[in-house]
Amino acid sequence: MATLTVSLAGVAYDRTRALFDGTVRIEGCEIIPLAMSPEEAFHRAFRFQEFDITELSLSSYMNRLGRGDSHYVAIPVFPSRLFRHSSIYVRDDRGIERPQDLRGRTIGVPEYQMTAAVWIRGILLDEYGVAPADLQWRTGGLEEAGREEKSPLSLPGGVEVIPIPAAETLSRQLDLGQLDGIISALAPSCFERNPRVRRLFPDYRREEEAYFRRTRIFPIMHVIGIRRRLIEQHPWLAVNTYIAYLRAKQLCYANLAKIGHLYTTLPWPVEEFQSARALMGDDFWSYGVERNQHELEAITRYAHDQGLTPRLLSSEDLFVPSTLSLAKV
Repeated sequence: MATLTVSLAGVAYDRTRALFDGTVRIEGCEIIPLAMSPEEAFHRAFRFQEFDITELSLSSYMNRLGRGDSHYVAIPVFPSRLFRHSSIYVRDDRGIERPQDLRGRTIGVPEYQMTAAVWIRGILLDEYGVAPADLQWRTGGLEEAGREEKSPLSLPGGVEVIPIPAAETLSRQLDLGQLDGIISALAPSCFERNPRVRRLFPDYRREEEAYFRRTRIFPIMHVIGIRRRLIEQHPWLAVNTYIAYLRAKQLCYANLAKIGHLYTTLPWPVEEFQSARALMGDDFWSYGVERNQHELEAITRYAHDQGLTPRLLSSEDLFVPSTLSLAKV
């Protein structure tokens, strides 16, 4: 029987690795696995549509979808999720002790539309009353000069977003004190060497656990996108791919629970796994729309309120319809 050959790009996380090493296959497909960083996958997918199945930035996907020019359509698989209180870095000589002290400050961000920044701006507003217009935003490469937004922006009035000079980097500007802070998924290099640079929330795990207890939100960063043309030609591909990712995640859970030999290079990973389940539930890294409606409603609201989507998107807008409800026995 003939099979469909598809390229698959993204990070070979423990929860997706079985797809990259061939332990799990997408039924009906021959996979060409292409493991790479998310930044590489996003750039090549959004700019050049190189891959058939790929990890995508959720916010950039919503931005493209809202403008009607997305070459990919998503399935409700969330390979990257992360609490983001750890991602705010500030100078300790600017009197910034709490989130409210960010008002009036100049804050760098690699891309205004990046998902981590969308979540953080939403959290700052919902939790601390700090609106995006209360800050002055500067964009550019974190460590390499010349980074630009993936898509054009149409921002609400009063929001100032200005690119830094083309030869500069955000990390260098924070290091020199030209910025008051940075919001970034990656830690700026100056954080490691400059004692004047610290996290806004030094005990970020405590803050993030408290945030989860209040909101029950585990922020979604990335989705899996499939080339729209392939879905139109092979409608079965969406659900088959979704099921494959579910199987890969179940294998990951099983491996994390093994105490006889450790799956990860940490001394007490099984205890950490059990602790996460005690706080967040057995399937804490859940896929699917129904289990994640709360998070999806938050991020779509944030994206619309922040001017990244022209209208409020729904789950039906975001995902292939056949993946919204799987068959049950």
